[in-house]
Amino acid sequence: MRQEEVGTPHDVDARLGARLAELRAERGWSLGELAERTGVSRSTLSRAERAEISPTASMLNRLCAVFGRTMSQLLSEVEGEPALLVRASDQPVWEDRASGFVRRSVSPPHAGLRGELVEGRLAVGADIAYDRPPVPGLEQHVWVLEGALAVTVQDAEHRLDVGDCLRMRVWGATRFRCAGDEDVRYALAVVLP
Repeated sequence: MRQEEVGTPHDVDARLGARLAELRAERGWSLGELAERTGVSRSTLSRAERAEISPTASMLNRLCAVFGRTMSQLLSEVEGEPALLVRASDQPVWEDRASGFVRRSVSPPHAGLRGELVEGRLAVGADIAYDRPPVPGLEQHVWVLEGALAVTVQDAEHRLDVGDCLRMRVWGATRFRCAGDEDVRYALAVVLP
């Protein structure tokens, strides 16, 4: 992955932090109120808004849930207007270095559309848990392209190997885990309810 695809990590974090602060201000919430709603500490939220840290995927998921957005919608708000045709070299990439998760917005979301396509990569040993969906009833289709992936939804774990596809409606906690001894790459189709 080339760094010039998305600018420097700090540029993305700075735009994301500013957008998170705007969303909080639009609702008239203090950092303390947002911390209570998300379960993320006040100091961590403050550091993310000031771009001193890069939010983890789990933290972004919690923020998206209280702001009523999918992660793709939030990330698209800090990126430019999406084009009809998105060349591979122009597809925004976001990385959660702490968890070993890389997310490519293959078809960035648009306000007038309900679906989007995302490429996910999890490094060996990566394990990401989401306590709730950003939008209740979100429809997801997970198609494994390389490696093996374990997806837990509604307390049932599903192991997916190359070519396997899991379709689900997300109402509660989910977990995505690299289930093999090599990185896993998968396509994720997301459809708003």
